[in-house]
Amino acid sequence: MTIKLFNTASRSLEPFTPVNEGRAGIYVCGATVQGAPHIGHMRSAVVFDQLRRWLVYRGLEVTLVRNVTDIDDKILSKSAAEDREWWAHAYLYEQQFTAAYDAMGVLRPTYEPRATGHITEMVELIERLLAAGHAYQALDGSGDIYFDAVSWPEYGSLTNQRLQDLSDAEDAPLRGKKDPRDFALWKAHKDEEPATASWPTPWGRGRPGWHIECSAMSTKYLGAEFDIHGGGLDLRFPHHENELAQSTAAGDPFARIWMHSGLLNVGGEKMSKSLGNSVFAHELFAQFPAITVRFFLSSAHYRSVLEYSEELMAQQQAALDRFANFLTRAREVLGDAAPPVPEAVAGWAGRAVEVPEEFAEAMDDDLSIPRALAVVFDRVGEGFRLLDAGRTGAELVRVVAEVELMLDVLGVDPSAAHWAGASGGDDTAARALDALVSTLAGERLEAKAQQDYARADAIRERLTAAGIALEDTVDGFRYQIKG
Repeated sequence: MTIKLFNTASRSLEPFTPVNEGRAGIYVCGATVQGAPHIGHMRSAVVFDQLRRWLVYRGLEVTLVRNVTDIDDKILSKSAAEDREWWAHAYLYEQQFTAAYDAMGVLRPTYEPRATGHITEMVELIERLLAAGHAYQALDGSGDIYFDAVSWPEYGSLTNQRLQDLSDAEDAPLRGKKDPRDFALWKAHKDEEPATASWPTPWGRGRPGWHIECSAMSTKYLGAEFDIHGGGLDLRFPHHENELAQSTAAGDPFARIWMHSGLLNVGGEKMSKSLGNSVFAHELFAQFPAITVRFFLSSAHYRSVLEYSEELMAQQQAALDRFANFLTRAREVLGDAAPPVPEAVAGWAGRAVEVPEEFAEAMDDDLSIPRALAVVFDRVGEGFRLLDAGRTGAELVRVVAEVELMLDVLGVDPSAAHWAGASGGDDTAARALDALVSTLAGERLEAKAQQDYARADAIRERLTAAGIALEDTVDGFRYQIKG
């Protein structure tokens, strides 16, 4: 077994050799919780969930840390625009991200640290950079702290750029910098910002820069050197470049492999808020089952550009329906002889079958999931031929077990308990109910965040009158239809 992954830093496929034998430490840049999650966020989450599942299948003990950036410029500005405390704004959208991840069958991370809970580690890292001569206090006396890019010859190595060629920053205002290419490690508190959005440091009150957050959180939980750092391609520069520079300049070996999921296009253009073409998770879930969304996000290699359209989503639904129809028909015929349904990571330890060799080869080759899915289609075709020929013995049991195991590794097994009723058959009413309840529950959470408890109670009463019991949880909410 040799797992090979594409390392952005070396721009090549590399054998995966863990820092600690038998274990894998993965850090994934999670959400900056300034607004509702969109399909681009979901693609990155699914990619690294599938990486995690495959590493676990291959026998590794995986620690996956995915952060939450709950303080930054955009959170402060958007919370002010929406007349909400910044911390309530961040928490509101953090819950929406959690709900979307859960709906997509993304396994919970081993740990999910918030930036605001790790200010001490960030200050300590900045102090190390100051002592090493790679950071300095702003020249204008503002109290900001900057990384000195010129002091680190390796700056630009992740994206294969030379510092002298990074001319885009030359016209940027200096704001106390020695060089326009320097970036903020710490931002001094400004009078117009909430006092609660600042913390005391040896340099005065302030808040962290964006890049320092991930360097501090990743090494706290995974160590100074860890296996994989992941995120969307749009984070490669400047975020990940700056992370690498400040971490290595401080003396940490940092990540061995950098992995980046590809961008998502809508109508032939990159999805972005500025173009107004964002496709939000809650909109998708109102149109398509979440398993279909996940299957669509698995349809292209994770490093390639993925084009979104409703037509392509419908095609993926048809493929998923074929899987579901085969498994439903086969299980009905097999009855008690049918193999147990695999239950994600926890259920694989005592598996009765292995995934087919060609599936494993595809997954070992930089998560080549389209090739892996071709193996699934082949096995499903074999299964239908067995059914049509009336051969319902051990051969059919093996095919069902293999198909469900492969699909469960990818997180799209329609037989799994998580997806019960999510594909196959007419579930329009269930999806409509989910969408309506989620919308009202979201409005209630927002009302509570704004301390409008009368409105929050009124929404709960409307749901209760409709026979829906809404229950608050630490992760957001859940509901059930009262009998």
